Amino acid sequence: MIIDGNNKELNEITSFLMIGQSNMAGRGDFEDVDPIDNPLCYMIRMGRWQKMSEPINPDRAIFNVLFHSGVCLTASFADSYAKHFNKKVGLIPCADGGTSVLEWQPGEVLFEHAVFMAKLAMKSSNFGGILWHQGEQDCNDNNFGLYKERLINMITAFRKELNAENLPFIIGELAEDMNPDYDFKDYPKKMNLLLHEIEKEVPNCKVVSSKGLSLKPDGIHFNSLSLREFGNRYFNAYLELLNE
Repeated sequence: MIIDGNNKELNEITSFLMIGQSNMAGRGDFEDVDPIDNPLCYMIRMGRWQKMSEPINPDRAIFNVLFHSGVCLTASFADSYAKHFNKKVGLIPCADGGTSVLEWQPGEVLFEHAVFMAKLAMKSSNFGGILWHQGEQDCNDNNFGLYKERLINMITAFRKELNAENLPFIIGELAEDMNPDYDFKDYPKKMNLLLHEIEKEVPNCKVVSSKGLSLKPDGIHFNSLSLREFGNRYFNAYLELLNE
C-alpha cells in the first residue's frame, strides 16, 4: 500500500515512518561501521528531504553520554530499499528512547507528532509503511498485560489517521539476552511471542527476528553491526509483505 502525495515531481521518494523507543532511534557507535553513503537515501529535516546521514533520529545527546543517539537500523533498511528498487527512499524519524506503548496511543504527544510528520512527508513523497521497535519499557508486571491491546489499538489508529487500512507495519523482536540487572525476567521472550500473535491477527503486519543479533556492553541496545543486519531483515520483511 502506497499513499500518493500531492507533488508529482517529488513523489519519486517512498517514505517510511520510524517509531518506537531507543533501539529504533539507534544507539550504535559510529566507529564500529562504515557510514552508508547512498545518494538515493533521504531523511526529512525541517520539512524537507535531505541526504541521509546518521544519526537519523537524534532523540538524545550524541557526545559524552552512555545512551547516545547513533547508528540505527533504518539506515541499512533504506540502503537495501534503494539498491533493490533503484529508487529514492526517505526516512521520517519520530522514535523516542525510553517510551512505553501507552505513550504511543492516539491523543498522546508522540502519536500526534508522528502523524503530523507522516502527513507532512506525504506532501512530497509516497508513503510506504511504518517501522516499529519498542517493548523494553513494557517488560514488567504493570504494563505487559495490556501491551497487545494497546499496540493493536495504536496500529489501527495510525492506519485510520493516514487513511490506509492495509499500511505495511513492521515490528522488530526484542533481544532476549538483555542484562539481568534490568530485571526484565522472562518478559522479553514473552513479548516476542506476543508480537507474533499480533502478526497473525493484524493484516499486513510482519515481525522481524532478532535471533543472533548482539548487544552493546550496556546490555540493552543492539550494536552497530547488528543494527545494520536488523535493518536488512526489516527490508526483507517489507518485501514479504509486498509478496516479492
